[in-house]
Amino acid sequence: MSHPVIDTTITVPPEWAPQQAIWTAWPAHAGEWNGDLESPRRDVAALVLALAGAGNRVRLLVAGPEAKASAHAALGGAAEYVLADYGDIWLRDTGPIFACTPKGPVALRFATNSWGGKFDLPADSIVGDEVARSAQTHIRRYPFVLEGGAIDHDGEGTILTTRQTLLNPNRNGWTKSQAEAALRDALGARQIIWIDEGLANDHTDGHIDNIARFVAPGRVVCQAPAGPDDPNAETLDAIARTLAASVDAKGRKLDVVRIPGVGLYRNALGDVSPASHMNFIIANGIVVVPVYATPSQAAALEALAQVFADRKVVGVSSRGLIGCGEAGGGSFHCITQQQPA
Repeated sequence: MSHPVIDTTITVPPEWAPQQAIWTAWPAHAGEWNGDLESPRRDVAALVLALAGAGNRVRLLVAGPEAKASAHAALGGAAEYVLADYGDIWLRDTGPIFACTPKGPVALRFATNSWGGKFDLPADSIVGDEVARSAQTHIRRYPFVLEGGAIDHDGEGTILTTRQTLLNPNRNGWTKSQAEAALRDALGARQIIWIDEGLANDHTDGHIDNIARFVAPGRVVCQAPAGPDDPNAETLDAIARTLAASVDAKGRKLDVVRIPGVGLYRNALGDVSPASHMNFIIANGIVVVPVYATPSQAAALEALAQVFADRKVVGVSSRGLIGCGEAGGGSFHCITQQQPA
C-alpha cells in the first residue's frame, strides 16, 4: 500500500513562536449579532487593548466607514485599521493559515462552506485573500474545506483535530485516511491526533481550539469538569484520556495539563453555551484567556499562568462574543489569526 507523501518543505509555526502581527476584525454587521453590536465590540476592544499593551502589532479589519469610526473611537492608535469585506469576524476559520517554506512565507487558503452550510455569509469566502494581500504574502490554494479552528499545531508536525469536524459529512465527506492525506500534503503533518468530539452546542461541530491546545512541544492543555452539573464532563474526561494515550510526531508521550473548565454556562436565552477557557490567544509576551464570570475562572487563570510562565496571562470577558442563538458562539482564538515573524 502506498502512503501519502509528506510535504517536508512546509512548516506551520506554533502559536507561541514570535509573531509579526495578529489579525482580527471589528464586529460590523448587526444582523449577525441579534442587532447588538455593542457587546461583541466591547470584548474585541478589550482583546485588542490587551494585545497592544503587551507590544503586539494588531491589524484590525473594518468593514466600511462606520466600523472604522467606531473602532477608532474605542481603540485609537492601539490597532492598524485595514478596510476589508468580511461576513463576520471569525478570522481563525475564514482567514489564511500562515506557514513557512524555503522560499519564504505563504498564506494557505482553503475552501469554506459556511461551517457545513450553517452560516452563509458570501464575503467569508474572500476575506482570507484580502488578509493575505494586505500581509503581502503569497497565496497557496487548496480545494478542500478546512477551518483554522479545526486544527492545532505544535510546530513539529503534530496536529490535533476532531473527528466531529474533519470527518463530518457536511464538510468534505472524508474518511480518516483521506483527511490525514490532505493534512500531510497541505500542512506537512507527520502525526495527527484524533479527538472524538467537542463541546455541546458548538456551532462549529466541535472545533479543537475550544477543547485542547498545544502550549509547547510535547505538552497540551485541556479542561477538567468544573462541577457536577458540567454538561461536558464526560467529553472533557474522554479528551484527557485520548491525549494521555497519544504520542507526537517525535514519538514523545504527551504531557497533559488539565485546568478547570468553565462548567455550566447559559446564554441570555437560557441555552447551554460552548464557553471555554481553551479559546485563548497566545501572543508575544501575553496570553489572553476568555472568561465568563464563573466560579472556576480564577483557578483556571492561575493554572494557565503556571503553564505560560514566560508570558503574562490575563482574563478578558468574552460574554459578548459567546452571544446567544445564531449569533456569536466563539471567542478570542476564533476571531484572530497570527502572522509569524
